[in-house]
Amino acid sequence: MGENFRFAIQGIWAHKMRSFLTMLGVIIGIASIIAIVSTIQGTNRQIMDNLVGAGNNCVSVSLWQGDDSYNMEMGKPDGVYPITDEVREKILAIDHVEKASFFNYRQWVDGVRSGTHTLRGGRVIGADASYLATNGYVIYKGRGFVGRDYKEFRKTAVLDESAATALFPGMDPIGGTIEIRNEPFTVVGLYRKSEAFQPVIESIQDYMTYNQSESGTVIIPDACWPILYDYDEPQNCVIRTTSTEDMSKAGTAAADILNTLVQDATDKSAISYKAEDVLETARRQQELNASTNSLLIWVASIALLVGGIGVMNIMLVSVTERTSEIGLKKALGAKKSNILLQFLTESAVLTSIGGIMGVAAGIILAQVISHMSGAPVFISIPTIILGVAFSMLIGIIFGLLPSMQAANLNPIEALRRE
Repeated sequence: MGENFRFAIQGIWAHKMRSFLTMLGVIIGIASIIAIVSTIQGTNRQIMDNLVGAGNNCVSVSLWQGDDSYNMEMGKPDGVYPITDEVREKILAIDHVEKASFFNYRQWVDGVRSGTHTLRGGRVIGADASYLATNGYVIYKGRGFVGRDYKEFRKTAVLDESAATALFPGMDPIGGTIEIRNEPFTVVGLYRKSEAFQPVIESIQDYMTYNQSESGTVIIPDACWPILYDYDEPQNCVIRTTSTEDMSKAGTAAADILNTLVQDATDKSAISYKAEDVLETARRQQELNASTNSLLIWVASIALLVGGIGVMNIMLVSVTERTSEIGLKKALGAKKSNILLQFLTESAVLTSIGGIMGVAAGIILAQVISHMSGAPVFISIPTIILGVAFSMLIGIIFGLLPSMQAANLNPIEALRRE
């Protein structure tokens, strides 16, 4: 095998221009496929980061009525019980669930103000002690909630940046007082998304999908929620899983557990807990993107087919040129398998070199496409290995016929040819 490899390199080097032109189809085909696949993988990763968030594997499970989120302004739904400690423990025991938090909320609240400044269309959340950590939020100024805030029903609040700007323009919110439905709350901290969990926002659709509230969010301890709203109001749940792939399964499991609390609801089909399947939305976009780009891969594969035919043609020419050499080898005792392996090796080495050059060209092409169009690219080692292996396979397949022709030559007739 080593000798065959050496002969193959010598033959390719002896006809450098011819060998390069033969490899050109393979180079173009592999380069095109590498560039397209890298763009597909980069786009898929971006879609996942856009919709799910980099590392923020959170799934919200909330109460729905039909196809819409249940509006608590309509009052508590009949037959839906508050979340018990037993249910909380079951949700935390779900496979691949790292953290879980339970909360109440009101969307589009207009009754939040600080002096003459009003938070219009914002959101108020009554959260438990693990809410910030579960969602990947960090306190960047002031403090978060402590145990005494819950035990002593302290009317404290933390604000996001939008709410802080709206309620305290040009001022330090820490220590300030806000009113929620005419109840005073003291601002103790400001929070924002941890940099480790920031999503990639590149379009208005991404913004609308991921931004919680344009006007800001106010979070208070859930122990204080009955001061503003109903005492035994059904809560929502958010869980964080160990990986993105576990989100859908864990979210469905959590919804099933919470739905045991609505088994006595007046209309079971209308009211139920549902998991927000953001991952499924990302997958649908990925599938649409992949189906479009698969056509490009088939077009690029035509170049590989042309390259394979070129390899077959040049190997047939090589067999014709080296007929006497083949006859001499067979006369000296070379077996058919030796001749077959020699030419197959030469063909495989030829296309493998073309594959390596094609991979290099594909990486460069992918970066050029990314620079010109802004499309993300992701080049993986398995893709590179697969590209080189596929180019070698092309050489073996299309080199098989010339190799068999060389192996089947009659030594006497081969020696007579000039």
